[in-house]
Amino acid sequence: MTSQPTHARAVVIHGYRATPDDHWFPWLADRLDAAGTPTYVPALPGADDPDRVAWLAATAKAVGTPDKGTAVIAHSLGCLTVLRYLAALPGEWRLGHLILVAGFLDPLPALPELDAYIESGCDVSAIPEHLDHLTIFRSDEDELVPTTHTDRLAGLLGVTARAVPGAGHFLADDGITELAEVVDALQGVRPSGGRATRSCARL
Repeated sequence: MTSQPTHARAVVIHGYRATPDDHWFPWLADRLDAAGTPTYVPALPGADDPDRVAWLAATAKAVGTPDKGTAVIAHSLGCLTVLRYLAALPGEWRLGHLILVAGFLDPLPALPELDAYIESGCDVSAIPEHLDHLTIFRSDEDELVPTTHTDRLAGLLGVTARAVPGAGHFLADDGITELAEVVDALQGVRPSGGRATRSCARL
């Protein structure tokens, strides 16, 4: 890690059936905190049976009004929640960096219980013009979120998702308790293959 923090603050939004203490979230928060970027990982209410209104309210409280010094990192269902929040923000705003891990907009065959939450997806067309940087990660084989779902989301946002081989759904059960790719993206380290990080000019 560099001694100079890249962002003034970071917010990590977890996914379905997760807590702030799961997967790679504690590791990432520790790394960013140590680098001088205060990092908040809120516990979204009712993670085992998420309510879209309650999750949106909790995300709004955690993220607040984005600015160029803010980084938002989201995983899985948290990605859809963050995108819905950003899509509904009024007026002029900028977000320094948005990182989506295993994100999607479409129903998941493996998790039909989330159909009501996912229903209607999200119109993301206006989001990229408000972002300074956008990075999307997926695995090469995800049993919960088809890689085609993440690729479609990336295409709608104007980037190409970066594949992390063997990462599954980026869960601790998949062996993912650290995710250095996110730290590298926040530091501006370019991936070795594929276009995963985009600098989004003001449109």
